[in-house]
Amino acid sequence: MASYSLFLLMALLALVTSGAVASDPSPLQDFCVADKHSPVHVNGFPCKDINDVKVDDFFLAANLDKPMDTTKSKVRSNVTLINVMKLAGLNTLGISMARIDYAPLGQNPPHTHPRATEILTVLEGLLYVGFVTSNPDNKLFSKLLNKGDVFVFPQGLIHFQFNPSHDKPAVAIAALSSQNPGAITIANAVFGSKPPIADDVLAKAFQVDKKAVDWLQAQFWEDNHN
Repeated sequence: MASYSLFLLMALLALVTSGAVASDPSPLQDFCVADKHSPVHVNGFPCKDINDVKVDDFFLAANLDKPMDTTKSKVRSNVTLINVMKLAGLNTLGISMARIDYAPLGQNPPHTHPRATEILTVLEGLLYVGFVTSNPDNKLFSKLLNKGDVFVFPQGLIHFQFNPSHDKPAVAIAALSSQNPGAITIANAVFGSKPPIADDVLAKAFQVDKKAVDWLQAQFWEDNHN
């Protein structure tokens, strides 16, 4: 019985530990401003010497109050991400944010954040949003959002936003639960990988002719982030 109880305790500890390391680690000090020039390689960034930390390490003139250019993107959207790469003071704090601009009929196409949950607030316009659950159900949860509405996209699940208006832009602000949430745009990853995935693989996966795969792989798969 004692050995069985010990086994259960070890199993419980393993579950708790795995949950604890599934997201950004909690800070062990007031802050750890990223030292992007350090030769040390860690999961994230090493800390800048506290004597070298300045107030501007926590500040960024990001101009998030201004409309961003959506004309250069084929999907007619622009994601302005503020993560630890742009704001060193975010290091170890487990948070980042983005402004997303959508032209009329623009979209932030199906994508996933491997390291973050996202909460999105509509500032202007309308947005049709949704996410799809994992296999085997692949259930779609979708909603038409109005100005002021909030929607949550669980970590790792494929999600999207689309502006259904034919004549009005939309704007949203998103907060993400990682200093570096990452983004995998599904179409870009599948059809725009370098080197390309074998067309035999994709033709079988999508149940289409290889010519359709070759055509898709020949397109220019761009990123709508800046």
